Amino acid sequence: MINCRKLNPRTLYSLTRNPISTCTSSFHSFNSITPNLYTIELYSCCKSFSFLSSIMGFSSISQKLSIPKDLNFVNLSFSRNYCSGKNSDGGSGEWTEEIEYLDESGSVIYSGKGVRSVEPGVDDHVMVGGIKKPFLNASAVAKIVEVVKRWKWGPELETQLDKLQFVPTMTHITQALKVVKDSDACLSLFRWARRQSWYLPNDECYAMLFDGLNQNRDFDGIQLLFDEMVGDSSNNGISSFTAYNRVIQYLAKAEKLEVSFCCFKKVQDSGCKIDVQTYNSLITLFLNKGLPYKAFEIYGSMEAAGCLLDGSTYELMIPSLAKSGRLDAAFKLFQEMKERNFRPGFNVFSSLVDSMGKAGRLDTSMKVYMEMQGYGLRSSATMYVSLIESYVKAGKLDNALRLWDEMKKTGFRPNFGLYTLIVESHAKSGKLDIAMSAFKDMEKAGFLPTPSTYSCLLEMHAATGQVDSAMKLYNSMTNAGMRPGLSTYTALLTLLANKKLVDVAAKILLEMKAMGYSVDVSASDVLMVYIKDGSVDLALRWLRFMGSSGIRTNNFIIRQLFESCMKNGLYESAKPLLETYVSSAAKVDLILYTSILAHLVRCQEEENEKHLMSILSATKHRAHPFMCGLFTGPEQRKQPVLSFVREFFQSIDYELEEGAARYFVNVLLNYLVLMGQINRARCVWKVAYENKLFPKAIVFDQHIAWSLDVRNLSVGAALIAVAHTLHRFRKRMLYYGAVPRRIKLVTGPTLKIVVAQMLSSVESPFEVSKVVLRAPGDSVMEWFKKPIVQQFLLNEIPSRSDILLHKLNTLFPSSAPEIRSMSPPKPLIARRAM
Repeated sequence: MINCRKLNPRTLYSLTRNPISTCTSSFHSFNSITPNLYTIELYSCCKSFSFLSSIMGFSSISQKLSIPKDLNFVNLSFSRNYCSGKNSDGGSGEWTEEIEYLDESGSVIYSGKGVRSVEPGVDDHVMVGGIKKPFLNASAVAKIVEVVKRWKWGPELETQLDKLQFVPTMTHITQALKVVKDSDACLSLFRWARRQSWYLPNDECYAMLFDGLNQNRDFDGIQLLFDEMVGDSSNNGISSFTAYNRVIQYLAKAEKLEVSFCCFKKVQDSGCKIDVQTYNSLITLFLNKGLPYKAFEIYGSMEAAGCLLDGSTYELMIPSLAKSGRLDAAFKLFQEMKERNFRPGFNVFSSLVDSMGKAGRLDTSMKVYMEMQGYGLRSSATMYVSLIESYVKAGKLDNALRLWDEMKKTGFRPNFGLYTLIVESHAKSGKLDIAMSAFKDMEKAGFLPTPSTYSCLLEMHAATGQVDSAMKLYNSMTNAGMRPGLSTYTALLTLLANKKLVDVAAKILLEMKAMGYSVDVSASDVLMVYIKDGSVDLALRWLRFMGSSGIRTNNFIIRQLFESCMKNGLYESAKPLLETYVSSAAKVDLILYTSILAHLVRCQEEENEKHLMSILSATKHRAHPFMCGLFTGPEQRKQPVLSFVREFFQSIDYELEEGAARYFVNVLLNYLVLMGQINRARCVWKVAYENKLFPKAIVFDQHIAWSLDVRNLSVGAALIAVAHTLHRFRKRMLYYGAVPRRIKLVTGPTLKIVVAQMLSSVESPFEVSKVVLRAPGDSVMEWFKKPIVQQFLLNEIPSRSDILLHKLNTLFPSSAPEIRSMSPPKPLIARRAM
């Protein structure tokens, strides 16, 4: 039996208060004990106190306690063997003798059977007498908390945690994290725990760590820990639902756009469920960042997961959908929001009213507006403006005016833009009374109308021909110091031109020039108005004003005015215009020359003929020498007529002037027939046919029918064509013996009478029908054998037709000044021969 004395509890208490002095006194009070017993006693005391102090949170005391250097460590080894459950004899390691507990004076206060002590860090219990008692969680947690708070982080902390005299669990770690508030210390404790064999991933631990990092705004740490959590979850197959969602919410609220979305995608890929609050946080983030389509993508994932929006996200989502044009989706969410008993806010109503109105869905917009009023919400001035603008753009001015009146009754003062909208919309729709009323209200409200508003009103008054109102607005505009726009000046000048107020128009044009505008085009437009109106005198007067003011016009308008003068017989005024036209490097084309020639054909007075001949000469066109050459003799021409005509027609560019050449031939043949130059006219027709100006005029249909179509020819050209073509038919029939069944002359209703009268003078067999003169081939063959017919076809029209030729003057077509060089001339005879 070994007598082993233990320290009194009071001694233990005293040791906790003053460890160094108490241990020293205890050391001296045991002088009577044998060395071995003394050694065992002191070591057991220190060892037990160290363990108890670590359990009770007194680790600092055990470090201050020092063992005398002259202590026999062999005896310490002896004591350690007992503590580890072994003795020198290889026994069970239990102390079977009684152990006495002494007080400070050495008196026995308790004795009991000795039991083997526990081994720290291995056993999960303590011995109270002979009874095993597990470590209290509170004590273990307190010990862990004390170590963490003391050492914070680093190798020292991990060393102290490794020296814990018990085996921690994840419950201890979780509870310790709740107590320790320092995020760095919590992370150090957690990462130490992750390296232990007893570690298991814990959703609650991660959630608390993320809370701490979020409080410190350490978002890089959150991202790093999130990656560790994803690795833990994939390795252990444990889902951290709370922590996952908390990470995304924290990052979203911190407006970490890319990081939060990346974490969201990783959580989705891992198959973990995402809660409603996380979806709402992400949607709110993307909407606030101006990325509605990304928010809509997340909303699609949310719908697929069966989650619903909360009230605040509805307030953000509906306006965003509406503003992005997804009106059906926005309205669907609006209905869903009401079904879930969420009360829509004013922002929701305002966005729907505005977007629906701008999209033209006015019925839905008004329905939402009325529903908003049913909720007791008061419309804003902005909403009124949006609704009125929508109705105005849709052309529903009555509804817009009703909302306008309602807005003013509600107490809202229309702004400048709304006044402008109402005035201009009603002015453009022709409701000038309402527009002027709103315009006056606008001025009374203190708003200065813009040049655009003035211009709109002025232009609409000008369009309706209200000269006085338009001039009043113009004067008001200029007196207000505003500069009228180009369109305003143009409208006003056009109005004054239409009203033939030349002097007022000249005054406005000079003011326009003083404003710095280029007035050449506007002045030319006024001149064109006079020309189209047929006011040639006013046009000439305006042209003189332009010249005196240094304002130029273009050659096109000069040509228009020249042709108007020719049409009205003002040949003296026309010649200077033509000279101006030619001197400005403008080229007189064949059409213009032909139109002058047409006037010469119709001319009845010798004085006018002289003017027209001088005008033809002033054109300097190559057709004029040709015309003069036709009426000269072969000695002067130095070549036959046919060669002379062929030479002229070869100089024509038929790709550009084919239509003009056809027009020239028609008028020229009229003139030659009228002048009695039948042989020359035959030459012109022959050359024109050779150059395929009238390719479909003559048709040979084998022995069935031969025909001549003169519907597109002038009177003179038709007569020459009939005589020349019948001569060709006669030659074929008499010399070659080819006799068709019938011969047709297609004249149309206009030339039918003229051709029929000419042929009746030589007793032709042709019968007159509706638009065709036809005869059997045999009858025509017999007719061709008559001498009078031969003379008619070979020489010229007999004198019996002099009366007919005298009447051609009334049958010839009028000139066609409206035909321009840019368009091919129209057939003349088909319109005007009769």
